[in-house]
Amino acid sequence: MPRLLRWCVYLLRCGDGTLYAGMTNDLPRRLAAHRCGRGARYTRGRGPLEVVHVEGKRTRSSALKREAVLKRLKREEKLALLSGMLLSGMLLDTPGRRG
Repeated sequence: MPRLLRWCVYLLRCGDGTLYAGMTNDLPRRLAAHRCGRGARYTRGRGPLEVVHVEGKRTRSSALKREAVLKRLKREEKLALLSGMLLSGMLLDTPGRRG
């Protein structure tokens, strides 16, 4: 990844249709870990896994913050993000919006 976008936040669609949000600085390595059962506990046994959304971030801190926002979204909001109905500058970048 270019130096300016060293980290990334991603959404996976699991084989059971659920969505998983994560962050990494090496997406191919992390995806391989998920697929062979060494990734997040949530993704174990939920294959096949498909990367459906990726956002580049400059710092680990900004990636962690964005991951936290994505994890708090309801399923319908994640699907709206995937369909392009929500812009990353709208609604999704406000970490404290759920009170």
